[in-house]
Amino acid sequence: MSASAFAQVLRFVWRYWRRSPRLLAALVVLRIASSLIDVATPFAAGHLVDAVAAEVRDVGRVIEALAWLLGIVLAFQILRSAVEFIIIRFTADAMSALVGEAFARVQRFSADWHANSFAGATVRKITRGMWAFDTFTDAMVFQFAPAIIVILTISTIFLARWPMLGVLVTLSIFAYLAVSIGLSVAWVAPASSAAQALDSRMSASLADALTANAAVKAFAAEPREEASFAGLTAAWKARTLVSWRRGAYAGIAQSGVLLGMQVLMLGAGIWLWARGEVGPGDMASLVSVQALVRGYLRDIGQHVRNAQRALNEMEDVAAFCETAPHVDDMPGARPLIVSRGEITFDKASFGYAAGAGLLFDRLSLEIRPGEKVGLVGPSGSGKSTFVKLLQRLYDLDDGRILIDGQDIAGVTQASLRRAIGLVPQDPALFHRSIAENIAYGRPDATPAEIAESATLAHADLFVEALPAGYRTLVGERGVKLSGGERQRVAIARAILAGTPILVLDEATSSLDSVSEALIRDAIDHLSAGRTTIVVAHRLSTVQRLDRILVFKAGRIIEDGTHKELVAKPGGVYRRLFETQNEGALSEDPDEEPRARRFGWRSRVFS
Repeated sequence: MSASAFAQVLRFVWRYWRRSPRLLAALVVLRIASSLIDVATPFAAGHLVDAVAAEVRDVGRVIEALAWLLGIVLAFQILRSAVEFIIIRFTADAMSALVGEAFARVQRFSADWHANSFAGATVRKITRGMWAFDTFTDAMVFQFAPAIIVILTISTIFLARWPMLGVLVTLSIFAYLAVSIGLSVAWVAPASSAAQALDSRMSASLADALTANAAVKAFAAEPREEASFAGLTAAWKARTLVSWRRGAYAGIAQSGVLLGMQVLMLGAGIWLWARGEVGPGDMASLVSVQALVRGYLRDIGQHVRNAQRALNEMEDVAAFCETAPHVDDMPGARPLIVSRGEITFDKASFGYAAGAGLLFDRLSLEIRPGEKVGLVGPSGSGKSTFVKLLQRLYDLDDGRILIDGQDIAGVTQASLRRAIGLVPQDPALFHRSIAENIAYGRPDATPAEIAESATLAHADLFVEALPAGYRTLVGERGVKLSGGERQRVAIARAILAGTPILVLDEATSSLDSVSEALIRDAIDHLSAGRTTIVVAHRLSTVQRLDRILVFKAGRIIEDGTHKELVAKPGGVYRRLFETQNEGALSEDPDEEPRARRFGWRSRVFS
C-alpha cells in the first residue's frame, strides 16, 4: 500500500470514529483506566507475596494485600466488560453508516463506471471493507492502545526503580515492535495486498459466470468456465500461501525476540536478587510483569498483521468514498418543474473521450410539448447518447439542454430523472414481486392502481395466470419472465409512474407479432399527452409518430414525418425503410442490402 493510500484509509477510519464523539471519549478513558489497573496487578501480587513471606505472620496484612489484589482484578474485569459493551455499539453504528454511505456513493457513479466494473467485485469490496473496519477498530482498542499504555507505564516504573532493568526492558520492547511492524508493513503486507486483489477477481469471475448462466448452458461451456475459474483459484492460492507463510515466518521472528526479552528480564532480576536489590515480592512482580508484557507483545504481533490486512481490505471502499461522482448536482441546484414537456438542445457538444473528437458538435433541436419523436439511424450514430444526455448521465462539453426553459445541468438529478420515464430495450427488473417492480416508480401506489397499469400494458394477461399473481417473484433481473413479459412489466411501471416525458428504447424489439400488437396498444395509452422519444431500429415502431429524426455520426440528417421521409427521393430514411421491407440484414442505410448484393435467397422453403 502506498503512503497516499495508507493516509487515505486512515482518514476514512477517522471519519467514522469521530461520528460518535461521546462513545469514542468513553472508550479512550475506560481503556486507559483498565490498562493502568492491569499494570497494577503484578505489583499487587508482589505485595501479597511480601506479606506472606514476612518473618512475622501478620494475617491482617495478608488479608489486606489479598483484598487489594482481588479488588484490582475485579475492577479490571468490570472496566473491560464496559469497554466491550461500548465498542459493540460504537462499531455497529460506524459499520452501518459505512456500508450505507459506500452503497449510496457507488450508486451515484456514472453509467460508464458501472459498465466497466464487475458488480460482484464491487459488492465484495464494500462488504470486505465493512468487516475490515471492525477488525481494525478491535485491534486498536483491545491491542494497540492498551499495549502502548502498559509498555510505557512499566518502562517508566522500571527505569525509576531499577534503571538497568528498565533500560533492558525498554530496548527489548522497542526491538520487538520494530521487528513486528517492520516485517508486517514491508514484507507481509505486500503479499496480503496481492492476495486481496485476486480475491476480488475471483468474486468478479463468479458473479460474471453466474449471472450469465443461461449463456453458459446454451453453449455447454460449464467445463470451460470451471477451468477458467480454477486458474484464478490457483493464482489466489499461490498468492495467499505466500502471504500466510510470510505471516508465519514473521511470527517465528517475533517469538524469538520475545524469548530473548524474557531471558534478559529474568536474568537481570536474578542478578539484582543476588545483589540484594530485590526481595521475594519484587521477584514475583517481575515474573508477573514479564508474563503480562509477553502477552501484550505476543498478541500485538498478530494484531499488527491483522490491522495491516484490514487497512489493505479497506483501501477500495475508502477510495470509493473519496471519489467524487462523475456527474454531480451543481451547488444550489433546484428541482425541475415540468409543466409542458418542451425539450431543447441548444448548440450541444459532447464527446465520450478526450482527444477522440466530438460525437455531437453544436447540435440544436427543439421537441415541442406532447410531441412524439422517433430517433432512427445506424448503430453508433448518437441515438442512445441523445437519450443519455437528456437524462444527464453525462455532462455536455459545451452548450445546453433545456426542459421547459430550465437548463438540466442546474437542476437536481433526482427531479430530472423522476420527470423522465424510461422503457429500455432490455428492462432491468429486481428480484422482487411483480407488484413491487411495477410500483418501483411510485412505491406508494395502491394494489388497484398497480393492477390498472398492468391492464393498460396488457401485463394482466400473464400475471393473473400465475399461481401467486402480482406477488410472484421474477428472479434476478427478471429471468423467470420471458422478454415480452418483462417488457410489459416495464411499460406498466412507466404508465404508473406517470412522468411528463417518456423515452422508449425499441420497446417492441423482443416481442413476437401478437405481443407487439398488444405492446403498441399499451404504448398508445402510455404516450398519450406526454412528450415521447422513441429510439427505434424497426421502423414499424415509428411510422405513426409525429416526427422522425434520422441520425448519422452525431448529426441529424433528415427530419420529418414517415410519409414525408419515405417520399423523399434518395433519402436515407427511405433506403432504410426499403431495406427493412426487403428483410435485409444490414441496419446501415448506406449499405446495399446484402441479400440483393450477394444474390442470397432462402433455401428453407424452396
